[in-house]
Amino acid sequence: MSKMEPCPWCLGHEEYIRYHDNEWGVPSHDPRHLFEMLILEGAQAGLSWLTILRKREGYRRAFDGFDVERIAAYDDGDVKRLLADAGIVRNRLKVAAAIDNARVTLELESGEGLSELLWSFVEGEPVQNRWRSLEQVPASTPLSDRMSRELKRRGFRFVGTTICYAFMQSVGMVNDHLLNCPRHKEVAGL
Repeated sequence: MSKMEPCPWCLGHEEYIRYHDNEWGVPSHDPRHLFEMLILEGAQAGLSWLTILRKREGYRRAFDGFDVERIAAYDDGDVKRLLADAGIVRNRLKVAAAIDNARVTLELESGEGLSELLWSFVEGEPVQNRWRSLEQVPASTPLSDRMSRELKRRGFRFVGTTICYAFMQSVGMVNDHLLNCPRHKEVAGL
């Protein structure tokens, strides 16, 4: 049996190690956390996840703790405020998408809700992958393709299939810790 060691992608930066060891892959059904991660994964498009992790507190502050109702009510003044905030990624399309995504999320609350919708793609249970190397881990899957199509159909933005798969990994819808990572077994038991 090979030596147990953390997933290699997290090595080299304390922020990555902390995120890997405490959050990545842990199943979350909390609507606010799911919304936060959906926005952060969209914000990451074209950037490194480390950049987003370092700006996460800035996002929480700038976006009212990811309070969907407050964000859905943002107006042009809020957009200007956000585009001037160095604590987040100041990209007009990504800021607008976060606001639009909050509005779509609010609409979902009258029905199934964000958590139920997102977890329906894995039938409510995390997919337990058994990868042995980073090269085996896909950037997207048929499940993330389906999620992306459905979220776009409902009006979500910045939810391409690669973003959706990264989201699924981050919130524990899929367990993509490598088999020789101690977190694989820990996360599988949650």
